[in-house]
Amino acid sequence: MQDTKSEAVKSVSLSQMVVEGMLDKKASDIVLMDLRKIPNAVADYFVICSGNSDTQIDAISDSIEEKVFKESKQNPWKREGKNNKEWILIDYVDVVAHVFNKEKRNFYGLEELWGDAKITRIEE
Repeated sequence: MQDTKSEAVKSVSLSQMVVEGMLDKKASDIVLMDLRKIPNAVADYFVICSGNSDTQIDAISDSIEEKVFKESKQNPWKREGKNNKEWILIDYVDVVAHVFNKEKRNFYGLEELWGDAKITRIEE
């Protein structure tokens, strides 16, 4: 039986590592979405940001993975989108990082889809 309190602390800590990885590469419009009180949510947190170019989007996603591995020795369960660099998703199960180009972020509107989530905007 897993300790739910320690699991919650783990997902909070992991979400902060993801934010730090984004900040390290100057990601813009960073949003932390707390999904824990939403029934049947796919994760505890979504962390969303935008990049200004393919190169920056790639650098942000690499920075997230490096930061999380350095601090927790954890690799993503799954990653998608590295080839097209429009929307890179890095899935750590409890925390999912979304690195978008601005056009795709506006198109998919994750913040609106999960409107019941508690949203924290991270200042750059």
